[in-house]
Amino acid sequence: MYTVCKVYGFVAMYGLKAIVIGAGIGGLTTGIALRQAGYEVEIYDRVRDLRPIGSGISLWSNGVKVLNRLGLSQKLAVIGGEMHYMEYRHLSGNVLNHISLQPLVEEVGQRPYPVARRDLQNVLLEAFQSEGGKLTLGAKCIGIVEGFRNVTAKFEDGSTATGDLLVAADGVRSLLRQYILEESVEPKYAGYVNWNGLVPISPELAAADTWSIYVGEHKRASLMPLAGDRFYFFFDVPLPMGTVNDCTNYKSELKQHFQGWAKPVQLLIDRIEPESVARLEIHDVGPIAKMVKGRVALLGDAAHATCPDLGQGGCQAIEDGWVLANYLASTNLSVPDALRRYENERKVRVTEIVNKARSRAETIHGKDPEITQKWYDQLSQEDPLDVTKAIAKIINGGPLH
Repeated sequence: MYTVCKVYGFVAMYGLKAIVIGAGIGGLTTGIALRQAGYEVEIYDRVRDLRPIGSGISLWSNGVKVLNRLGLSQKLAVIGGEMHYMEYRHLSGNVLNHISLQPLVEEVGQRPYPVARRDLQNVLLEAFQSEGGKLTLGAKCIGIVEGFRNVTAKFEDGSTATGDLLVAADGVRSLLRQYILEESVEPKYAGYVNWNGLVPISPELAAADTWSIYVGEHKRASLMPLAGDRFYFFFDVPLPMGTVNDCTNYKSELKQHFQGWAKPVQLLIDRIEPESVARLEIHDVGPIAKMVKGRVALLGDAAHATCPDLGQGGCQAIEDGWVLANYLASTNLSVPDALRRYENERKVRVTEIVNKARSRAETIHGKDPEITQKWYDQLSQEDPLDVTKAIAKIINGGPLH
């Protein structure tokens, strides 16, 4: 017989156990939500030290709202950057569009938080452990064995973990995705390379409350304000897959790719510390046919890795965790039934996001140069309110309106 209570809007049923594979943003958010729903939760990750991939993330209001509902609003406010404006600039430095984000905040009811990935992961990890969750690192899950009433994760070292359900949140190169799909689905290269990192805020680079994006030649250079007087920066360049990745050459590479761009872009390249810069070949996954099989559910990038051009990858993993926990807490037919309901709701949402992000990546990075040029032309003519309304539409498609 289950003990029932209400915590942060969940109807909690004590006595059930969840195994989560992957301690990234999605896995940790799911762990917190399931703990608050009364589940015993064990998270396993193959790495021996949690080091988030990439330096920053644009946490839009839909993701922030979920984390607020999980009790993290004050901690998010501390780590979130003060971003009041967006601006697009031509590679020469001329302003194409300056956009106040206040209309967006008023429409959706929550401001976005640009955050450092490590800061966000630390907040989530602390919250998960304070809720009584268990984390095991250095545990590579290599297989799943499903029974009638439970499911078991098998690890490379011969150990196992058994629970009432298993959440596969093991990232874009998921080892467990094939169990759900019964076929291999490999990440698809989006056609461009992204360099990103952190630098101190400086007025020579950009205004401290503004997300500045330089565009041209099918490339981008961007500066986004974070807490702690830091900018999260990134550079995007269309390149063939498999180009040489050598951090000692990052500055010279970027100088070459962004030759002739505005002075703040050149200063940014001068100020980066190559050893702390992440260089990523951008891939996405999906849309896929299934997210659930029996007592096993895919979550986050394992199910729907997106190109980062909408800034929704982390937010969609956060939404996944919230929706999954809600169905498990609010339906009492069975665990598989709750997971099917999670799949039915999330497939619609994430299919739209994956497709929209891929289309935007192609527009920005010159898959069809004429379309990219039209986008450049549009940037200088677009009403800022149209921009914020488009962002609000994506945000309001989430589970918390």
